[in-house]
Amino acid sequence: MNIVKDKKSQHIVDYIKEFARKNSLFVMAYGTGCGAIEIPPTMTSRYDAERFGIRGAATPRQADVLLITGYLAVKTLKRVIRVYEQMQDPKYIIAFGSCTINGGMYFDSYNTINALDRYVPVDVYINGCMPRPEAVIEGFVALQEKIQRGDADNGKKYQENIDWYRENQMKVIKNWNMPDYNW
Repeated sequence: MNIVKDKKSQHIVDYIKEFARKNSLFVMAYGTGCGAIEIPPTMTSRYDAERFGIRGAATPRQADVLLITGYLAVKTLKRVIRVYEQMQDPKYIIAFGSCTINGGMYFDSYNTINALDRYVPVDVYINGCMPRPEAVIEGFVALQEKIQRGDADNGKKYQENIDWYRENQMKVIKNWNMPDYNW
């Protein structure tokens, strides 16, 4: 039985669905290095991220947002990919700090991942070294706006372009023993 009869009704249903999604973000924080230091203050009563519907998640299966803070080494990239692929759709990634954008001060290290979006799809970048809690909240608000508009669909793009992502992932991860997920 199809409840939605016309395009206008479908638009209203999509609007309500995206509104509910944007106001209920469960975050799985993947903190590496100094990046994780700004997460606790963001969640305290002074900045009160929960007023925006941002809450912590215990496992990847419960998370909507993977928050990657700090630089990634090849070993940690492997874990980020695993966590991201375990998350349910719709799923989003927020990467913050200069290290996730371009490797930061470790940019020329043999083991540092530069340009994270070659390996997993990033929805929002928050720049800075380290971004303050106000910037973190602003990044979440930017993600919420993308969700409301229906523009935050990188989870589907990851599935559609999995061969391209896998090729890039395997270039840096030499001992590949990751499970193949079939969506």
